[in-house]
Amino acid sequence: MFRKFFMAGLIFIAGSSLAMAEVYLKPFTLGYTTSGELEAVVEEVKGKLQAAGFEIAGDYTPYAGAAVIAVSNDSLKKAAASSEFGGYGAAMRVAVTKIGDEIEVSYTNPVYWANAYRLNDLSDAEQVKAALQQALGRQQDFGTGDKQLTAEDLREYHYMFGMEYFDDPSELAEYDSYEEAVAAVEQGLAEGRGGVRKVYRIDIPGKQETVFGVALTADNCSGDEYIMSRIDKDRPRSTAHLPYEMLVSGDEVYALYARFRIAISWPHLPMLQSETGATFFNIMCAPNAIEEALIEAAGGED
Repeated sequence: MFRKFFMAGLIFIAGSSLAMAEVYLKPFTLGYTTSGELEAVVEEVKGKLQAAGFEIAGDYTPYAGAAVIAVSNDSLKKAAASSEFGGYGAAMRVAVTKIGDEIEVSYTNPVYWANAYRLNDLSDAEQVKAALQQALGRQQDFGTGDKQLTAEDLREYHYMFGMEYFDDPSELAEYDSYEEAVAAVEQGLAEGRGGVRKVYRIDIPGKQETVFGVALTADNCSGDEYIMSRIDKDRPRSTAHLPYEMLVSGDEVYALYARFRIAISWPHLPMLQSETGATFFNIMCAPNAIEEALIEAAGGED
């Protein structure tokens, strides 16, 4: 009898230890690799996503050899609607990247980004994660190197002392109403002010909030190609970092500050030195340049 109780106690302790084990999250998931023409794979991926119940909010080619598809569904919109500034999480991003003869199909990990964007309902993120895995597969999660980040870490994330958190955004412009703010952003993006163009728009149900995914096309420090060519050197590629977002919430226009928005995609990237040569020092000009471009697109004053 004592032996049975002793063994039961060991099993209980072991089970409790596993339950309390930390879960570490990564920003991206590699679904699968393939070959062929990039455009054909993009259409194949779109079909898989739509068959899984996702809406294609928009897509674009930020530079040669890469395409990004923004998707949403009712679960993502519901989670966005229930959280302050939740609009940032209304879309997931799916990337198709050609490197040599191989094509990587990857996507954002909904649970990682739900925590990074401080969404309240993680059950929606879990549902979206399962749907993406069913549609596109899952070979591996990636994007943090040796750095280990829990959900709690992500909700209070900043790259280092003195740098911005999720709730330290760039304030791009202010208008007299939500409707006026949305109209101003639409006009600025249509005109390509600051080299910023619209990729997608999602209106958050039940609240005055709209998120725009935007391409940064300028041939300078703010540009998508400029930034990615200097820091996205690992395999798999982190192409699903793109596109950037602008958020209209009430009568104001915001964007996550670049020292947060870029770092949350590469939390392990060193400041000064790495084996691949990818460092944040390489894009030191980017945060201010991105902010200036987005302010111009939003019709604000620098």
